[in-house]
Amino acid sequence: MSVSSQIQTVALKDEERTRCEVWTRVMGYHRPVTSFNKGKQSEHRERQFFVEGRCTAG
Repeated sequence: MSVSSQIQTVALKDEERTRCEVWTRVMGYHRPVTSFNKGKQSEHRERQFFVEGRCTAG
């Protein structure tokens, strides 16, 4: 049996969904993004995330 045939997808109706509250660390403490002003919310959406690669001894 292939891996792709084992994957099941689940589709939720809009009324079954729950809004997820996103928190972020600002100036040493955590706050919900919804409490930010419009400018800070826009800045948060534009953030770029990266994954640091492994360091190899050379």
